[in-house]
Amino acid sequence: MKRKPDQNPGVFPGCHLFLMLACVILTGPGLFARGKAAEAEKPVLNNEWLLCVTNFDISALPENRQAVGSVITRTLVDTLRLVSYRIRISPEYAYYEGYAWSQTRASAAKSLSQKQDERSLLLYRGDANWKYRQDLKRVNGEINKLREELAKKEAEMPLINGEPSFAITQSNIEEVFPEPPREGRERRFCQEQRADAFLTGHIREYYNRYYVTLRLYTLYTGSFIYEDSIIFSPDDINGAVDEIAGRLTAVLAGSRPAAVAVHAEPPETLVLINQSFAGRGTVDAHEHPPGKVTVALSAEDRRPETIETELLPGELTSITASLLPQHYADVRITAPGAEQAQVYQGAMYVGEAPLTIRLPLNQLNYLSVETSGGQLGKAAFASPSETGGPYVLSMKPKTVFPASEQRVNKARRAYYWSWGGTWITGIAAWLVTGILKSQNDGIMDGYYNHGVYNESFNDEAAQMYNFYTGAWIVVGAAAAYEIFQMARYIYIATEDTTPIVKPGQ
Repeated sequence: MKRKPDQNPGVFPGCHLFLMLACVILTGPGLFARGKAAEAEKPVLNNEWLLCVTNFDISALPENRQAVGSVITRTLVDTLRLVSYRIRISPEYAYYEGYAWSQTRASAAKSLSQKQDERSLLLYRGDANWKYRQDLKRVNGEINKLREELAKKEAEMPLINGEPSFAITQSNIEEVFPEPPREGRERRFCQEQRADAFLTGHIREYYNRYYVTLRLYTLYTGSFIYEDSIIFSPDDINGAVDEIAGRLTAVLAGSRPAAVAVHAEPPETLVLINQSFAGRGTVDAHEHPPGKVTVALSAEDRRPETIETELLPGELTSITASLLPQHYADVRITAPGAEQAQVYQGAMYVGEAPLTIRLPLNQLNYLSVETSGGQLGKAAFASPSETGGPYVLSMKPKTVFPASEQRVNKARRAYYWSWGGTWITGIAAWLVTGILKSQNDGIMDGYYNHGVYNESFNDEAAQMYNFYTGAWIVVGAAAAYEIFQMARYIYIATEDTTPIVKPGQ
């Protein structure tokens, strides 16, 4: 049958268009997903950044102080192990990108060269013509594929991890620290240790202090990019190592350092940053690793102030402070019965009692007096809140028993023995009470219910009653002795504690 002229001739093409659109909608997400998956399959190279810590040079130290080198090295390693990642800057990324590119190109070129050599050797194998032509066709196909692979490697740069994980070499983890390389062999040393950088340094003595210098060599620059030094006394070794390790950690993590500037009044204000001297009054921008920092300010006749703040990478933090005037009160120290006793404020000798000293208002102080005979008096007290007076603090020295007597241990043992004795006598008295009650119940039952009276049984009960009375007397004596020993133990254990008092006016 012929189609009528009024029928729509475009209905079938419209259906085709609808079907094509539906196919695109249904298959489009899969196509995009496959594209993303192909992009995600591109491998990320150089995912770890390794540091090797060498053995520090301690040859300049006296032999009896060379152990400090091992302490500093291990403390640094323990701190560096807390670093988890490194941020690569552009030059470092470009170095590893170029290195990986050359490695992949070299690998692809080597495979191509080997395959071309294989094709050349086909002429000398003496195979039949059909075999030769068959192998030649196969090798030529493989060569073409390798040429395409080489062209692809040359056209695209590999993907390098911009934030690789940070770690120290396995030998350092096992506390093995190799000797530092000679000059000119730094790069080869990194390659031998399979490390991206190495840390070296030396420790020497400087007027009874330690002088530590650190140097960091990186493979991507081929030179030492960081050098730091610090000088400290033997008592400040922990704080000094933490400070220099903090600055080194900021460099190794790749983050930018922070800075802090301080302006304090009056101009002679002593400024300490993390317990290290930074200057007086105005301290210009002081580079410091990002993180929390404590700034301590103090000046004569001024109230000290401590400020804690957070330093952000690449930012300058300014601290402005004005110390308030410090008011004092006069406190007279006396030692009844021990004239000319030596008076100490903390560990500092200040004179002989009776003595008047000036103390800041509203502060907790520690004072002690010591006689020539070895007697000691001590007190922690809150200084007055007003400048009036006079204020008097009286401390009576007491005999100090040597630690070799072990008075507290002996008093503790005596108390434990008395406590055990109370329990043993109490249990014995409880048993005697039970036996006596049973005997009395038997006597009463025989007398009232059966009319039987046994005189010998009654005598035994009377004797048991005497035991009962004696047992409870012993329990009471043991309990009293235990209370005495407990009070003695508490007194001896607390007699050496420092009382907290307030001076009287």
